[in-house]
Amino acid sequence: MLATLTEDYFSDPGWIFERKLDGERCLGFRDGDRARLSSRSGEDLTDTYPEVAEALAGQSCDDFVVDGEIAAFAGTRTSFARLQQRMGVHDPDEARSSPVAVTYYVFDLLHLDGHDVTSLPLRSRKALLRRALAFRAPLRFTNHRNTTGEAYLRQACRWGWEWLIAKRADSRYAPRRTPDWLKFKCGQGQELVIGGFTEPAGSRIGFGALLVGYYEGDRLRYAGKVGTGYDRKTLAELRERLDGLECERQPFAGGAVRERGAHWVRPELVAEIVFTEWTDDGKLRHPRFVGLRTDKPAEQVVREKPKERQ
Repeated sequence: MLATLTEDYFSDPGWIFERKLDGERCLGFRDGDRARLSSRSGEDLTDTYPEVAEALAGQSCDDFVVDGEIAAFAGTRTSFARLQQRMGVHDPDEARSSPVAVTYYVFDLLHLDGHDVTSLPLRSRKALLRRALAFRAPLRFTNHRNTTGEAYLRQACRWGWEWLIAKRADSRYAPRRTPDWLKFKCGQGQELVIGGFTEPAGSRIGFGALLVGYYEGDRLRYAGKVGTGYDRKTLAELRERLDGLECERQPFAGGAVRERGAHWVRPELVAEIVFTEWTDDGKLRHPRFVGLRTDKPAEQVVREKPKERQ
């Protein structure tokens, strides 16, 4: 179930409000003695986060499916850049020895003891979830606040969080994007597809900027270039991946990019970008790279437009 972006912030006793962590969405499955983890795109994450799978396998309840977010912290804030150091690990022994500790914040329950519970109201699912699992590290129950969405958003922004998720308290779980879950954002940001890059200048290594866009139907629309947010390690590693995807023709519709010396790549990689606003001509203002996303296919990346609450 995915949330819809809105700028219609509100307080309502029929809604609950949760912190949205900057991590990797993950479904957790327990079937008898076996536990496994799956990303939003269906990738098996069990060997990437073996301590989480072991925590699920150690529960007294042996038949459930839960939804949540894997997060890593830098200080008191979740850090997607830090989490990326674990996202590329697929050997369980290497993952266990990683200095990057992760926490699985569980916020929903889809199946319990042989029963599909997705048709139950959200409040009921969360109550069942709290009773079904023992929440010890690395598992955490995702707490929520009732009613006071606007006050919680103001507080979240002061704390440096990026967003909240507002959820209709009586909503059923539906595996799609829905107005029953809404995103409240302190700033703007979304996933965008990498379609090219520019050469570095001066002492910079790797590349100068990423050229990114979003889909309208089957056409990739250019959204601008992103030149900040990288450390040297990211610049070098990402350039290596980009070189493996290089192609002759630019993937953006209508030959929209006229950057001198640009390199084009097959539009397969998805980057999370934060920015201040969209310009009138559909470009990003002051964009900054946050990290690569592996949990969303490139062809599903569209421009997120705020919608009013139904």
